[in-house]
Amino acid sequence: MVVELMKRGIVGIGFAGIFTFIALTIMKIIEVEASVDEVWLNMLGSLIVGIYFSFASFIFDKNEWSLLKQLGLHFTLSIVVYFALAFGFGWVPADPISISIAVVVFVIIYLIFWFSIRSYLKKMASSMNNAVK
Repeated sequence: MVVELMKRGIVGIGFAGIFTFIALTIMKIIEVEASVDEVWLNMLGSLIVGIYFSFASFIFDKNEWSLLKQLGLHFTLSIVVYFALAFGFGWVPADPISISIAVVVFVIIYLIFWFSIRSYLKKMASSMNNAVK
C-alpha cells in the first residue's frame, strides 16, 4: 500500500509539473511578469492538486461500490478540494461570475478526463477479450 501511495504521488507530482510548465510557458509567451514567490506559491498549489488527484484515484479501486457511487464521491471530493485550493491560492476570484465560469470549466475538464479514461479502459478490455478468443 505504501509503495502504491508513493507511485501515485509521484505521478501526481509529474502531472503538476507538466501543468505548471504549460502555465509558465503561456505566461512567458504573453509576457506576464511574476515574482519567484508567486511562482513558488502557485507551484505548491499545483503539486497539492496533483497529489490529491493521484490519491483520489483509490476511490475507483473500491470494487464493492457501484461506478455511480465511486464517480459521485470522486467528483464531490474533487470539486471541494479544488475550489478550496483555488480560492486559497487566489486562482479563482470570489465573485459569482468567476465562480460560475470556474465551475463550468472544472466540470468540462473533469468530463474530458473521465470519458478519455473510460474509452481507454473499454478499449483495453475489448483488446483483452479479443486476445482470449
